[in-house]
Amino acid sequence: MPLNVSVVSADAEVWTGEASLVIAKTVEGEIGFMPGHEPVLAILAEGQVRITGTDGAKVVASAQDGFLSMENDVLTIVAGNAALVG
Repeated sequence: MPLNVSVVSADAEVWTGEASLVIAKTVEGEIGFMPGHEPVLAILAEGQVRITGTDGAKVVASAQDGFLSMENDVLTIVAGNAALVG
């Protein structure tokens, strides 16, 4: 079962889809999420969110000023500013 991932900014949905791996930067350091990860609520640090889709495609978004929530293979990243990179 893949992760269901949503990356949203204050004014738009930046990326939504299924992923096998997501790496995000929090104020406590980088954290990686895979299906089955324990529930987490963390504050985002300015940096990149790196997503590997279930098809192997790589997506990178910049994010800052927000939080992330992981529960039941649903990862939601809410940022004041977020945008796809490249």
